[in-house]
Amino acid sequence: MLKIGITGGIGSGKTVVCRLFALLGVPVYDADTRAKWVMNHDPVLRASLEAAFGPDTYIDAGLNRAFLAQLAFNDPEQLARLNALVHPRVGHDFAAWATAQQHAGHAYVLKEAALLYESGSWQLLDRIITVYAPQAIREQRVLHRDPHRTAQDVLNIIGKQLSEEEKLRRADFVVRNDDATPVLPQVLALHEQLLMLAATAAAPAETPTAP
Repeated sequence: MLKIGITGGIGSGKTVVCRLFALLGVPVYDADTRAKWVMNHDPVLRASLEAAFGPDTYIDAGLNRAFLAQLAFNDPEQLARLNALVHPRVGHDFAAWATAQQHAGHAYVLKEAALLYESGSWQLLDRIITVYAPQAIREQRVLHRDPHRTAQDVLNIIGKQLSEEEKLRRADFVVRNDDATPVLPQVLALHEQLLMLAATAAAPAETPTAP
């Protein structure tokens, strides 16, 4: 079974693309959503976070996200500490999930993550898909989706992510979601390509015969 990463900058529409793959029966692991779950339910990670950031890290409702966001967003050192604790545990969660999908007979799975490269998790995947949209379009989408954000907020987030140029350079496949190129045909073609790739990877190697 192939493990395929899918990433893209904020507002690129990678979640929409993942929904299309899911409609085709492809299991999708949403790393950002699962990270929140793991931070609340993984006792190893919880203990590590409390030790690193203090008792205010958790409240009665669970993870104190506002506290962590305020602590880490504008402090690169604290953000690096947080990521160093969270990313390995999310990786452990993904590995267990992927094993279950393999046992279920799936040809390939998708791991959706905004910080696929920044977290280093791309190194454990077989191929990478980048969902691309021009920055101006991405900014408009985020402002429409998240009315609580300002234009400067969006620019700050974009500035902390790997550049689109670098994501495109590293990608094995690109899905253009620029409001001009139809997305569904791209996903259908890519799905067939990935199925063929998975079948080739799963085929046993031929044993050479003696002359």
